[in-house]
Amino acid sequence: MTVAAPVQIIDNAAWAAAAPRMSVLTPFFRYDPCQLLTFLDLEASQLPGDVEIVVLDDGSGDEGLASRVAAVTEAMKAPAEFVKLVFNEGRAKCRNRLAARARGRHLLFLDADMLPDSSSFLGRYLRLIGAADPPVVVGGISLQQAPQERHYALHRLLTVRSDCLPAAARSAAPEKYVFTSNLLIRRDVFLPDSFDAGFAGWGWEDIEWGMRISRHWPILHVDNTASHLGLDTPQRLIAKYRESAANFGRIAAAHPSAVACYPSYRAARLLRRVPLRVLWRPLLAAIVLTPLMPLAARGLALRLYRASLYADVI
Repeated sequence: MTVAAPVQIIDNAAWAAAAPRMSVLTPFFRYDPCQLLTFLDLEASQLPGDVEIVVLDDGSGDEGLASRVAAVTEAMKAPAEFVKLVFNEGRAKCRNRLAARARGRHLLFLDADMLPDSSSFLGRYLRLIGAADPPVVVGGISLQQAPQERHYALHRLLTVRSDCLPAAARSAAPEKYVFTSNLLIRRDVFLPDSFDAGFAGWGWEDIEWGMRISRHWPILHVDNTASHLGLDTPQRLIAKYRESAANFGRIAAAHPSAVACYPSYRAARLLRRVPLRVLWRPLLAAIVLTPLMPLAARGLALRLYRASLYADVI
């Protein structure tokens, strides 16, 4: 029986000779990154030698998807590498692996379900690097190009309120808005102090890193946004919040003073006093999943549902 190697690496023709200033690092798990790769290559190929792109399949187990990504990677004009993992490592560990593969002085983490909002997206970062050599830069999230279907309306509502903030607003609490969806980090800042691989499942590992790194380095927020294309249905949001509960408990234990000001933490503390959470939590989920309910009511129910989960771990 032939056993596949745990890591397979495919480099394109431009990879070996490149000495890039910036490495774009994109992990994916059962999500097709080819639209993003094609977009990036259009700009990166006009910035000869400045940008490389490393994409990583975190154990998706989909050979058809892997073949498409490999073909796109090999056809790219910009230096590009495809790393395929047989086994899933998780959000933190696979990003640490990407950083280890990168050769640029600056590492741009860009999620597979993002799409830059400007054709000069990479160039803006390169100009900032040339002018200031910043340690950490958060570019921001938008929904400019996100899908408009009705079943994504709830996620759109929550994302606009909590994530799609201009740089000036994010700068008021810089560590709170450190999202790996669009995050530039200098190599010497990240490699000695990478993402905590103890986080499992979905959520909070990037914000925890931001809290930790902000003790030693400034975090700059700019408006160089990318659109979040991968909006979720209400069912998937509920599942993700279940996954995130243990991670929230981990970050609350590690950074109690920082988390204490979060609305989700304050709500969780209040709900700890409410008995029988296991019994009334499904009622909140039912409201979330009822399309005929007002969107604002469903959003409130989802936030309370998440807080009730977090109440179990703080």
